[in-house]
Amino acid sequence: MSRDNEIPDSDVSQAWDQDNQAWWDWYVSLADNTAEPYPLEPAPPLPDVAIPSESEVIEELAAPYPLTDEQVERFQKNGYIKLKNVFSAGALMKLRRELIRLLQAEFGVDPDQGARDRFLSLEMIWLDNPLLKAYVLSPRLAQIAAQLIQSDAVRLYHDNVLAKQPECGRTPWHFDDHHFPLDTNDVVTAWAPVQAIPLAMGPLAFAYPLDVHRLVNAVTFEKSGTGYDRGVAEVFARNNVAVDQTPFELGEVSFHHNLSFHTASRNLTDRSRIVLANTYYGDGARIVNSPTMVSGDWQKFMPGVGPGDLAVSEFNPICWPPERPDHE
Repeated sequence: MSRDNEIPDSDVSQAWDQDNQAWWDWYVSLADNTAEPYPLEPAPPLPDVAIPSESEVIEELAAPYPLTDEQVERFQKNGYIKLKNVFSAGALMKLRRELIRLLQAEFGVDPDQGARDRFLSLEMIWLDNPLLKAYVLSPRLAQIAAQLIQSDAVRLYHDNVLAKQPECGRTPWHFDDHHFPLDTNDVVTAWAPVQAIPLAMGPLAFAYPLDVHRLVNAVTFEKSGTGYDRGVAEVFARNNVAVDQTPFELGEVSFHHNLSFHTASRNLTDRSRIVLANTYYGDGARIVNSPTMVSGDWQKFMPGVGPGDLAVSEFNPICWPPERPDHE
């Protein structure tokens, strides 16, 4: 084939034609990992706490988490916020135990002990797992999301179980607007680690304020290579963009806007960095007219919904307010 007929590396208009684990394997390959890795260090010990019952977890996750006006304003200005004590230690350890069981069942390895260097992903677990359903459809998380984006009602886009194994490299600079085929900016992701995350484990790092995304509009996204990741990093460095790269305490959850640029460094500990990430969006949103491969297998999350349609399916329930009836 002549070069004149080749599809440009920047053309992402085609649909993604593999599963979402393959999508993650591709996506992390776009990160610049030229820095030399360091020896692994021990991860902080997990807490020795009583594990609550499922009914106790449901009760905890139904209780409201009070937000201040200052916190909402900070989120709207910076595009992200980290909130402490969103989950109790017991609720997190119960969740971690279940996520490890699910990862073992799917990949055939303990994510802490098996094959390393990989970014493992599971989605749509809540549909047939009552415990995960309690966490994913949690009124506490959904109410926080609704308050932060100032939406009367929010729906679930999808859940995402993410395990960055020991020695797995960086997550590239990106914003989630690339990933979600939603024609709205009323989108927020709750990123809930199920262990403390020291700097060596690779916590999310956020560029702020929110409007720094405009600085990199001219950086071309590419389907291969690390040019986009390096290009964003260079623009941010040249413009002295502030980056919040701080550890996560046990029970701390971050919420980030779909225009918030973020990254994460290599996991240099001996334990997987396991996270439950739930994405919520304002009710009434539609699907963009031309979803791209960067949105992955998005129709898995919204079966029967097509480009331009209202973003509503049986898999996208209203999570807040809990008493609001769903509608088609």
